[in-house]
Amino acid sequence: MTRLADFTLPLLDGTPQPLAAYAGKLVLVVNTASQCGKTPQYGGLEALWRRYGPQGLVVLGMPCNQFGGQEPGTAQDIASFCEINFGVSFPLFARLEVNGPGEHPLYTWLKAGFPGDIEWNFAKFLIGRDGQVVARFHPDTLPEALVPAIEQHL
Repeated sequence: MTRLADFTLPLLDGTPQPLAAYAGKLVLVVNTASQCGKTPQYGGLEALWRRYGPQGLVVLGMPCNQFGGQEPGTAQDIASFCEINFGVSFPLFARLEVNGPGEHPLYTWLKAGFPGDIEWNFAKFLIGRDGQVVARFHPDTLPEALVPAIEQHL
């Protein structure tokens, strides 16, 4: 059975990051974009990371340019934007595709138990400490609305 730990993805700076580094943690995976109406969710994601990180929550940002070309910049542009505007300190990965023929295998796995394509930027998946997906949240679901699910699985 596939688990989150089975994947390795490049961080924004290109360094390969085995997701096994997050084994035993509660992980929130979010496809992100810097020029989206939902971009202010970065602030809420950072707040979750700071509040629950000490208890074992990890937030992973997966930039994606598939929805309206809303993540067109370079890796450095993305990193700078997120840090300057939202103080993002959680891990950000290299841009990837979440739907279609170029879909990253991580997203194929994430979506397996929740049929249907990713609807837009800021779709969220919660992965339990056992490395299995426990919930999928719509892009319109604000990060603060995830608190009950996060607390349940911590």
